[in-house]
Amino acid sequence: MARFLPNGAGFVLPLGILTIVLLMIMPIPAFVLDVFFVLNFALSVAILMAAMNAQKPLDFSSFPSVLLFATLLRLALNVASTRVILVNGHEGGAAAGHVIEAFGAFLIGNNFAVGLFVFLVLMVINLVVVTKGAGRVSEVSARFTLDALPGKQMAIDADLAAGLMTADEARARRREVSTEADFYGSMDGASKFVKGDAIAALLILGLNVIAGFCLGMISHGLDASTAAERYITLAVGDALVAQVPALLLSIAAAVIVTRVSDSRDLSGQIGGQFANPRTWLPVAGILAAVGLIPAMPQTIFLPAAAIAGAVWWKLRKRAEIAASPVEPVVERDPARIDIDEVSDHTLVTIEVGYGLVGLIDDRRGSPLVARITGVRRQLCQELGFIVPQFRIRDAIDLQPNDYRILLGGVPLGGANIRADKVLAIDAGEVLSVTTLAGEDTRDPSFGCPAIWIDRAQKDHAIAEGYLTVDAGTVVATHLNQLLTRQPEQLLGPDQVHDLLQSVKEHAAQLVDTVFPQPLTLAAMTRLLRSLLREGIPLNHPLPILASLSVAVQRTLDHEQLIDAVRADLGALLVGRICPPNQPLPVITLDARLEDMILQGLRDPATGEPIIEPELARNIGERVAQICGGRAPGAVAPAMIVQPGTRRAIAGLLRLRAPACLVLSISELPPTQPIEVLAVVGDENDGRALDAPALSTAESLAA
Repeated sequence: MARFLPNGAGFVLPLGILTIVLLMIMPIPAFVLDVFFVLNFALSVAILMAAMNAQKPLDFSSFPSVLLFATLLRLALNVASTRVILVNGHEGGAAAGHVIEAFGAFLIGNNFAVGLFVFLVLMVINLVVVTKGAGRVSEVSARFTLDALPGKQMAIDADLAAGLMTADEARARRREVSTEADFYGSMDGASKFVKGDAIAALLILGLNVIAGFCLGMISHGLDASTAAERYITLAVGDALVAQVPALLLSIAAAVIVTRVSDSRDLSGQIGGQFANPRTWLPVAGILAAVGLIPAMPQTIFLPAAAIAGAVWWKLRKRAEIAASPVEPVVERDPARIDIDEVSDHTLVTIEVGYGLVGLIDDRRGSPLVARITGVRRQLCQELGFIVPQFRIRDAIDLQPNDYRILLGGVPLGGANIRADKVLAIDAGEVLSVTTLAGEDTRDPSFGCPAIWIDRAQKDHAIAEGYLTVDAGTVVATHLNQLLTRQPEQLLGPDQVHDLLQSVKEHAAQLVDTVFPQPLTLAAMTRLLRSLLREGIPLNHPLPILASLSVAVQRTLDHEQLIDAVRADLGALLVGRICPPNQPLPVITLDARLEDMILQGLRDPATGEPIIEPELARNIGERVAQICGGRAPGAVAPAMIVQPGTRRAIAGLLRLRAPACLVLSISELPPTQPIEVLAVVGDENDGRALDAPALSTAESLAA
């Protein structure tokens, strides 16, 4: 409230106290008394709303002082109304103002006996129920808060010594604890204000009834019935006018629990805490509703409601402006170039021609954005870490219907699509005779024959055995296929750090055995990227870290750590391609061929065997032929080799037969049944052997 005075905000509270004193000692006209009665009613409602809108401790820290001033205002009005009733009560109902007359006439129907009973009921509710309960809560809360104060101070000192909070945070916390204790002590005493006010209202009512009855007959010559009708009716009306705001304040005192002073002075506290627009809208509504009652003075209630509504509107506008500050417009220097304009911080980028911009238009639902988000979420679940966000942008150097996928600025692939059409893909189930017409093309993801058709032909295409997808799904599928070929490119130090921190929340000691010592973040990133390249996802990091924690006790060599983890996770590798309790179809190398590879040339940098180009081509073609000859839906075969040749054979088949998993003998689980499909390089190459339980090196090489 103090904020509405431009230069005298600090004088509002002293001026209000002076006004209260003047009400007690100076006679005032009945109209002015009506104005103050309405003001008292509005103030009580505002205090109740402020108490109910408090969300956390100390939100209404000035409540004890506000309660004192509101009680003094109501008692001052009782004194002023008593003076007016005793002096002018013989003149009739309007002698003490229209508000008292309305309460005495309309609310109790000029029946002072009914008014007395209504007043006594309100007194019981206020004094016995609300006030007594609020006082007891304040007393117990003050006792418990003061008893707990030393323990809270010691807890703050302990947190400060342990480094859990800074010195500034400790000071703020001590101030809050001290303020909380002060508040409970203040509320213990403030509850007595409400109780004393209720008792005072009862005594004032008795004084008005007895004194008015006597004065009416002695000083003004009224008969007993007339004196009783006029004075007792006015006394009961005055009591009800005072008792309703008193009940509202009692409820507010019961609602408030932990509020007290803060760094501002009292005027600043009250002005700031009454500046909540949610406080004034109920005040305006209630005043307007009361003012619409026929017997109420609308000329006072309705303008007061309008003023409260204007205050609410002004405060709401101020809150909206404060919530969304307008940043100053700074003119940009045309000669300045920012680093963001020339540097792309996104790892994966999807570029589209201007003909495909509709796929990323928010007004059309951004179908491509939704598909790309789904691909990223799927990759996160499959790989076991948070894949960096993708970026979609238009590129003027592309053809209108072209798109391009880049990884770290390097193009991985792209194609030409039709945003307004549907792609019908021939996945091998299309009827021999088809009548579907459209633009022939090939599926960019798997190279299958396909046709771009109108959306109206989608049901026709499905009936003929085609697989139909929209343009956004085509791009998303192609993106997923390209990224799953090299998932290690998506893993960086930031992703590794986040992954380790997440595991540390559940297995802190396990992480501490490998990171940051003896393996640094760079070493962990290199190792986990190699595991992804080897086909081991990170969605189950605990077995990987457990294997590393043992392996690092023997060696820190990168390749040996990879081999150790793969050997421990052999069951995981096999389980990804072979269902449980089924034989694993395997391909082996002839023992002489494998010995020749082991005894041949080696890479001087890595020490790995080097396979001659012609031999590598023959091995790759033979393995690809075996894999391609498998029935649809059959388990993909795995090649079992000696540990020394695994890495060389895996690199060879990664390009020529990517569906074939390469395992060393040490990585094959001992209990895994196998079915040998072929021995590459043997005279009987292609002969299938029924060996369901072969698991040793000797039996595989035989």
